Amino acid sequence: MLNALEVFTTVIVGLMVGVEFSVAFIMNRILDALPEDSRQLGHAHGGRMLGALMPFWYIGSLVLSAIWAVAGWHHHGAGLVVTAAGLLILSVAMSILLLVPINNRNKTWTPENRPADWKQQLQRWNRYHYLRVAVIIAAFTLLVTALA
Repeated sequence: MLNALEVFTTVIVGLMVGVEFSVAFIMNRILDALPEDSRQLGHAHGGRMLGALMPFWYIGSLVLSAIWAVAGWHHHGAGLVVTAAGLLILSVAMSILLLVPINNRNKTWTPENRPADWKQQLQRWNRYHYLRVAVIIAAFTLLVTALA
C-alpha cells in the first residue's frame, strides 16, 4: 500500500510540475506574442481556468506528501519526503500570498477596465511563478529521490 501511495504522489506532483512548467515557459510566451487585447484576455482566461483547478492540485499534492511522510516515517527517504512536503507548504504559501492576489485581479480585467500597470502586474506574477516552479521542481526531485 505504501508503494502505491509513493508512486501515486510522485505522479500527481510530477504532473503539477509539468503543467506549471508549461505555463511558465510555453503558454505565457504564446500569450505574450498575441496582440495586446488578446494577450491580456488570454492571461485572464487562463487565470480563471487554472485558478479553479490549481488550489486542489497544490493542496492535494501537499496532503499526499504528508500522508507519505507519516506512513513511511520509519522507511528509507522519510527525511526527503518531509522536506518535499515543506517545500510544497512553501509553494502553497507563495501562491496564497503572492500569486493569487494578482491572478484574482487579472481574471476580471477586460480591455475596458484593466489598470494602466497591467503589464507590470503580469510580469510580477511571472517572476513569482518562476520561483514557485523552482520550488515545486525541488519538491518533485526530492520525492523521486525518496522513491528510488
